[in-house]
Amino acid sequence: MRVTIDATSALLRSAGIKSYTYHWVQHLRRQAGADEIRAFPYLNDFGRLDHEASTLPAWRTLPRLALLYFVNIPGNPALDWILAGSDIFHASNQVRTAPRGVKLTSTVHDLTCWLMPHFHTPANVRADRALADRILRRADGLIAVSENTRQDAIRLLKIAPEKIDTIYSGVAEEYFGAQPARRERAYVLYVGTIEPRKNLDTLLDAWRQLKPGLRQEFELVIAGPKGWGSESTLARVCAEATYLGYVPEADLPRLVAGAAVFVYPSLYEGFGFPVVQAMAAGAPVLTSNVSSLPEITGDAAVLVDPRSASDIASGLTRLLESGSERALLVETGRQRAQQFRWGACAEKSLAFFRRISG
Repeated sequence: MRVTIDATSALLRSAGIKSYTYHWVQHLRRQAGADEIRAFPYLNDFGRLDHEASTLPAWRTLPRLALLYFVNIPGNPALDWILAGSDIFHASNQVRTAPRGVKLTSTVHDLTCWLMPHFHTPANVRADRALADRILRRADGLIAVSENTRQDAIRLLKIAPEKIDTIYSGVAEEYFGAQPARRERAYVLYVGTIEPRKNLDTLLDAWRQLKPGLRQEFELVIAGPKGWGSESTLARVCAEATYLGYVPEADLPRLVAGAAVFVYPSLYEGFGFPVVQAMAAGAPVLTSNVSSLPEITGDAAVLVDPRSASDIASGLTRLLESGSERALLVETGRQRAQQFRWGACAEKSLAFFRRISG
């Protein structure tokens, strides 16, 4: 069996999907070998997982992206040539034509472009909906990163249930047992892109509702790159919290491990890498009671209504005033995170590919 994976996302600054592609392909190759698992455009060596360095345009990525553009020219046989000898092509939303003569698969990361299109740029909405039309509905098999995402795909895209498998993503090994960073004050931490779907304005409203003593004892720290539509939120973040900006991937595990509470009030997640990273690193988690987040965290997080600043404030107060509850969440979170290992994800994915290839 030979699988060719469209790994273009590993070249782009796409946060969760970039991280998924990077770790997933590496672990697939460790288990099956580079000959059985090929990456397009020819990513034999991913190098460092550095979102900031992959911001386009970049000279190291332009030749590969030019090849991708060439492949997408209508009627161009380049994709058929690239896939020669492959049994399966695992597509992303970067390839706009379905290949001939091979089985077709893809990963469904989330359905926010259907559920919350106002939280995306028009270009992203068009790209994801085009992916559904040309790839997802025609695929021989699909991977969903959570059961919640699987059910969304079945309901919104009319995918036959037997064609889509739930295979949980993993968390990088560096988070397990990470040594905590130290700052002058204890801190509550958010990590993620600054964009409307992450709901930081409501978090800032909740922070204002905390008792002055708690806000004096604990610092609200926000880390992550600027996303689209972030101007007004970013101005508030800089005025009302400590904004670290983009934090290099190598520094994140220690930063997360040192948090008194990790807070993630997102309005929708297909999987939720940051909360799994926090559980693995031993940070108590407070997150939203919507989408995949209750499924992923189980009983290892405090769940709140992300649209209610008062509910977020109550959850934060509860954790910040109770060291014993934080300690309990640290232990249950570490245990829960063991369910999300890249090795297990790769093993299940290879079984999926072998079933599809027949």
